[in-house]
Order: sequence, then C-alpha cells, then structure tokens
Amino acid sequence: MTGTARPDRIHDLVGIGIGPFNLGLACLAEPLDLDAVFLDGADDFRWHHGMLLEGSTIQVPFLADLVSMADPTSRFSFLNWLKQRGRLYPFYIRESFYPLRAEYDAYCRWASEQLASLRWGRRVVAVERDEADDCFVVRAVLGDGTEELVRGRHLVLGTGTAPTVPAALADVADRLVHSADYLHRRDELVASPSIAIIGSGQSAAEIYRDLLEEIDAHEYRLDWITRSPRFFPMEYTKLTLEMTSPEYTEHFHGLPQSMRDRLGREQRGLYKGISGDLVDDIYDTLYRKSAARPVPTTLLTDTELLSARPTGSGLSLRLRHGQLGAEYEREVASVVVATGYAPRVPEFLEPIDGLIDRDALGRFEVALDYTIDGGRGRIFVQNAEEHTHGLTAPDLGFGAWRNSNILAAILGSEPYPIERRIAFQEFGVPADADVPGRDRPRPTAHDFAREATR
Repeated sequence: MTGTARPDRIHDLVGIGIGPFNLGLACLAEPLDLDAVFLDGADDFRWHHGMLLEGSTIQVPFLADLVSMADPTSRFSFLNWLKQRGRLYPFYIRESFYPLRAEYDAYCRWASEQLASLRWGRRVVAVERDEADDCFVVRAVLGDGTEELVRGRHLVLGTGTAPTVPAALADVADRLVHSADYLHRRDELVASPSIAIIGSGQSAAEIYRDLLEEIDAHEYRLDWITRSPRFFPMEYTKLTLEMTSPEYTEHFHGLPQSMRDRLGREQRGLYKGISGDLVDDIYDTLYRKSAARPVPTTLLTDTELLSARPTGSGLSLRLRHGQLGAEYEREVASVVVATGYAPRVPEFLEPIDGLIDRDALGRFEVALDYTIDGGRGRIFVQNAEEHTHGLTAPDLGFGAWRNSNILAAILGSEPYPIERRIAFQEFGVPADADVPGRDRPRPTAHDFAREATR
C-alpha cells in the first residue's frame, strides 16, 4: 500500500456496490451501533433505468422493499415514502400490492439520499488484507483520479449483475441492444424497418408489448423469438412461493452442486417467467389490433438462435426449430436481446483471492451464512449465490432476511429477529421420519450430501 496515507479509522463493515440489497443493508444498519460505509462508482442510485417503462410494475409486493420484512417500523419503508410523498391514500385506493417500477426506483433514491454512510463516485480497484490490524483495506479511485483508502473488519459484496449476450451473438454484440439499454435506444429501434426480440422473460414481454403498441405508427415488422416451448407465465401460487423461504434455502444449499445446478435450470420459470396479466394483455393487444388489419408480427417459440451474421441492412439470424429440427435464416434490421444478467466477477478481489472459496466452475462457494471466506465470517455476498442458495438469491423480498442474517453475524446478536421456520410444507425428510442408521431427529439435505461423499 503506497502513495496514499492509510486511514486510522477501521469500520465495522464496508459494503462494495450500492444496489437494492446493499442499500437495504445500509438502511437497516443506520440505527444500530455499527460503523458501516458503502462505496459505489456511480454518482447516485439508479435502478434499471433502461427498463422503466411507463406502467410497468415490479414483480413482488410492496412489502419486499428495502427494510419491511426485517423491520416494518423502519423510517425507510416504502409505505413511509408514500406517506412523505402524499401518495399513501392513492396507493391504498389503487388496490394493488405491486408498485410501479418507476416508483420503486424513486423510493430507493429517496432512501439513499438520507444515508450518510453512502459514498458515491468511488470505483473500487483493489481489496487488500492488513494482517497487522486484522482488517481489509479497500482501495477506491474518485472521479478526479485521486485515491481513497477505506478500512473495515467485514466486507459485503453487492456488485450486482451484468447484462449477458448469448454466445451465438457474441460476434455481433456491438450491433445489438440489450434490454438494460432499451429506453435509451428506443427512438433508434422504432425507426427500424424490422425488429427482433430474443428472450422469454418479463423484460422481453414488456419490450414486445411496448413495441407492439407502436407498430401502426412506425410500420415495422416485429418478431419475438424464444427457445422456450411456450411463453411461460411466472408461477405465483402460494405453496410455490414457500420456496422463497429459509427452509427451502437451507434444503437447496445442502444438495450436491450438480443437483443444485439442474434445479436452478428447472426452476427458472418460478421467478423468470412472465406475469400472467402481461401475457393476457399482449394477447388482447394483438386481438384489438388485428380487428383493423393483419398485425405485422411473428411469435416464434421453441426456436433456438444458432448464429448471426451481419448484412448490409442489419443481421441474418440462423434459427432452428426444436421439435422439427428445421434450420432457416431470418433477416432483421435491429435485434433486442432480453437474455438476462450474470453475477459480476470483481477483479478488485484478486489481492485476497487466496481467502475466497470457489467451486469447480470458479464461482463463489457461498456458505449457508452468505460468507465466501472459508468460515472466517468476514466476507459476505449479496445476490451472487443463486447456484448455492437457489431462487431466493435475486428475490427482492428475501433481501431483508439475508441482511438480517449478515448483521446478526457481524454483531453477534439479532437486532432484527430472524424467522427461521415460515413454511407449512417440508422440503426434505419429515421431522418424525424414521431414517435407519441416523440418530439425528431431523435429517436434512446437508446430512445426505455429506453421506454421499463418504
């Protein structure tokens, strides 16, 4: 560590990245006897501004805000934001649990503006270990090029996810529009003679619905291409929602990694599908428009994108129908990829990489308590554990529960009581099951995973 004076102050917690999860952690930490600071390279809070389509809602109820599931009395609750804005009664009369996406972004920005623990404009470039003082040293660069060192006993990584592009489109990535940038590029897209949307989730559906509404005014051809066999609605039945529970998270975590990976693929429809209301609205829009004239649009299911090559006017997409095995090409002027996000791999961790557990694929080996440092309890992650903890990792409604656990681990007590058993159903072997050869009253997936490796 050279070139910058080492600060004397050692924080209890340094959060790196300020998305909704670390912002929620900052809100919950604010009234506690905890010295916490959070760093982010952005100038202020922004949440999916490329997808803040008018009228679009988040897919979880308002209780899945930054704090309410941990502390419903917190001044940082969504309901308090509504009250401060004079919008609590209109929200009540609206009779919908689901806030507008633009509202959620504005709410998070409101919360961020009240927190002195947030330091914006700090791009973290390295994290080092100071053994003498038993702490981490976070090296950040400010916008003017100056360097700042921040020391802390614990790290919480909330670096978020990055837009992904299918391998079949990697060679033409510079000619695509990712859903993350949709609104920023919308004027350019609607001026195209033809547009193809690749993807099967909520973002793809919202973009298709938005462009479908404008199809008469701009007269483009609009394709929606997905390799899914149908346009899956997100399953939102109550017993399925119990899978976003501490019990299921513990059960999932105890399974062998190969099984977790398989389940992760199979369960995508539980939280990466399309809202049923939006599916119906798309159909109703198609029906309404088709009453006047044929709608210049094609919806292609069970269709895999194999490759793409540039043409003079756009791209030629090589497609294959899954059931029929037939391959064909389809030319299009513009392509929107709504193919999701993947966890970022922070390069700034390289100096302490020897402290971090990774699996055979190089992913963080995240312990049940959200740590990645071999049981030392000093480095936590947020939303980087989908492969170890399952569908609760990206769930906004589970963020406050995870933050309650992180704070309890750091403080050695529970400032926010943690619900550990909330589900009616059993995800593993029932408590009263007679399992031969086991003296534990309640065998879990962890028990059987250990047995399988002996």
